[in-house]
Amino acid sequence: MNKTISILMLCCLSITTLNAQSVLNQVKEPYFGESCTSIMVSKGASDDGSVITSHTCDGRYRTWMTIEQAEVFENDTVTAIYKGKLKTETPWDMRKVEEVARIPQAKEIYSFLNTAYPCMNEKQLAMGETTIVGPKELVNENGVFLIEELQRIALERCSTARDAIVLIGDLIKEYGFGDWGECITIADKKEVWQLEIFGEGPDNIGGVWAAQRIPEGHVGVSANISRIGEINLKDKDHFMASENVFSVAKKLDRWDGKKPFKFWKAYGHVEKPFKIREYFILNALAPSLNLNFEADELPFSVKPDKPVSVKDVMALYRETYEGTPYDMTQNLKMVKKKYDDDDKLISEDTIKSPIANPWPSSSARNTYNYIDSTLVEYQRTVAVSWCSYSEIIQLRDWLPDEVGGVAWLSFDNPGQSPRIPIYAGTTQLPKSFNFCGQKRYREDATIWYYRKANKLATIAWQKNKEHMIDGVLYFEDKALTDGKNLEGQIQQLLLDDKKEEAQKHLNRYTRDFTGATALKWKELEEYYWYKYGLGF
Repeated sequence: MNKTISILMLCCLSITTLNAQSVLNQVKEPYFGESCTSIMVSKGASDDGSVITSHTCDGRYRTWMTIEQAEVFENDTVTAIYKGKLKTETPWDMRKVEEVARIPQAKEIYSFLNTAYPCMNEKQLAMGETTIVGPKELVNENGVFLIEELQRIALERCSTARDAIVLIGDLIKEYGFGDWGECITIADKKEVWQLEIFGEGPDNIGGVWAAQRIPEGHVGVSANISRIGEINLKDKDHFMASENVFSVAKKLDRWDGKKPFKFWKAYGHVEKPFKIREYFILNALAPSLNLNFEADELPFSVKPDKPVSVKDVMALYRETYEGTPYDMTQNLKMVKKKYDDDDKLISEDTIKSPIANPWPSSSARNTYNYIDSTLVEYQRTVAVSWCSYSEIIQLRDWLPDEVGGVAWLSFDNPGQSPRIPIYAGTTQLPKSFNFCGQKRYREDATIWYYRKANKLATIAWQKNKEHMIDGVLYFEDKALTDGKNLEGQIQQLLLDDKKEEAQKHLNRYTRDFTGATALKWKELEEYYWYKYGLGF
């Protein structure tokens, strides 16, 4: 490759990679709708008996987070239902937020971790989310509830996945679902379910839904495509659905009533119920099944070849398919020449270019493919550079709720960022969690603690990835090791009836862990600036 072209490519890649805003603004990219990934692990499939659900919030969504406190209401009252909170800058930012309804409030509500898509409450009820879109003809924008508000209400009021599914179904029936197709992966200490929801058309205010449990000993994945197939409502241990699940499909001519009914086929608006992420994750966990990417359908869930640990799930969320046929960096190579002291060429090796990274911007991809149209074939990786935040939530019934539930949370690209443990008993987050970093650069927003180093690292990712991932794994191992001691301390404080002291201890732990990771990523940022400032 011509040296001048190589230099121009590096400059182009550096500029577009460093400009985080340009990545976030790529909403017109055809793949941008593929915006979340949720991996589910049943109790019998995990290596320690925990239940796992998860979520990557991929897109320009808010990154401020709070712990909403539990509350008891003595008198009958109401709670407001909102639209528009996904893109706000702080918890108190109500610009473009619309109150669309008020519904009766419960007598008692639980504390919960309020992320853009609320994810875990104090009773170890947890949720992941993926948008599965569906056909426009099913959407009724007059429906009261968007998915994030359904998640909030369920976390406030429920302690089990089944109760949450029933409540969400009741709310949809009474007030209407106003969103595009959505999936919530709902887990408690015993089981994990996949709930898929659609509207029932602009003339009907309700909605249609089906829920399927991940069988005991199995794992599942939802990645922006409807996955639920045939529904056996006689099997109440594994299936639930709205009472109109079949009639709506018939009414809208989405099912003829004769062929076997498949939920994804009736409502999903897809040719088949999987793409690369579902295939890759299920195949990685159960390679003995020899799943075929060209198949018309994959199993809803699979039994993994070996028990799945939370570390396994964390690794899957860093996945970019490097070393596989789907690797976007595989063709980005260069010749590395070695000279002796007399400038005599002694060897030539073809290596992967240092600037090859698995998250190329559209400008970088277009530049590469201008030179050779076969260089980079776009693949939607599990880890993406436009991620707002992600969480992997572990639920454990042998521990008190305060430490049984833990959300392993990361900001920005999950392929580069460390994970911060937030326990179900945490009552206060670090101050920086109050600020979203998606609308502008602001140093008081937690996401920018990590985003600067992450973007710089991709300039020469092949040189930097081992260094950065070592940092990720260090904090991963540290949290898992420290967590055992912390959990024991909290259990003792609870036995001694020192709940308030236990809460303070958990709050301090999250604050200190966040601070430690922020300092490390600041060191990485400064190191990369030093390297590139000297022209390395």
